[in-house]
Amino acid sequence: MSALGELQRLRKEGGAPRKRDNKAAFVFLLPWFAGLVLITAGPIVASLFLGFTDYNLIQPPEFNGVDNWTRMLGDERLHKALAVTFTYVGVSVPLQLACALGLALLLDRGLRGLPFYRSAFYLPSLLGSSVAIAVLWRQIFGADGLVNRVLEMVGIEGRGWISDPSTALSTLIVLNVWTFGAPMIIFLAGLRQIPTMYYEAAATDGASRWTQFWRITLPLLSPIIFFNLVLQIIHAFQSFTQAFVVSGGSGGPSDSTLFYTLYLYQRGFNNFDMGYASALAWLLLVIIAAFTAVNFWAAKYWVFYDD
Repeated sequence: MSALGELQRLRKEGGAPRKRDNKAAFVFLLPWFAGLVLITAGPIVASLFLGFTDYNLIQPPEFNGVDNWTRMLGDERLHKALAVTFTYVGVSVPLQLACALGLALLLDRGLRGLPFYRSAFYLPSLLGSSVAIAVLWRQIFGADGLVNRVLEMVGIEGRGWISDPSTALSTLIVLNVWTFGAPMIIFLAGLRQIPTMYYEAAATDGASRWTQFWRITLPLLSPIIFFNLVLQIIHAFQSFTQAFVVSGGSGGPSDSTLFYTLYLYQRGFNNFDMGYASALAWLLLVIIAAFTAVNFWAAKYWVFYDD
């Protein structure tokens, strides 16, 4: 019997269709809503308020207007942290995506043991932000680390890669590039969705593999590239563990690895200047939002969708 026939039968019998009871659903959702308010939304609102106060975690916060925000203009260490972070994001993210796309193209050719390679390449993405990997990276690039020992075998004198201001940031960039597994898996899934008939038609017309890559693969893969680009930029701006562990929490020699998040941590938990740290956190939010907005604005010029 159709729903309309059931409704007519109930009306003839003088009854009415029963209303669904959604109380059970709200009960199950209550812990999530409580976490949203108490753990996420509440601290966000509180940090916005603390950004306009002088607060040291011990005494009650005192409202100081826009003093925290004007201090940023003359904060030289903040300017250094911004320069280091922008360099880190601008260099590591393109290199990471290029490596991820290159390996995805190789794996898409149908290698034997593909599940093993996917798991092996994805594993660094799970461990790259961990303390253990950061400690391992510090040992590898240390004065007596693995890199210098390998260089000694070929007659090249090594250096303190982490203690040298000219190379300290490069070691962290290499670490971020090494964690290309997550975008690589997404690229590989996108490559599997490109119809092979396009490549067959291009090959029939005499197009080289390089031409096929530029004219077919990249345009059809542009939504995936855009997705990975936005996510990896946000992730790079939020990087903290690598710089904290490798530099010992100091920001490295001459503040060469002073990431923005590390400086924010120092102001809040080393100097107990939580009001200023809250303002720095909101500035980071504005920076990430600005980069994301620019990416979405520019996407209309290079991202192509099926419709």
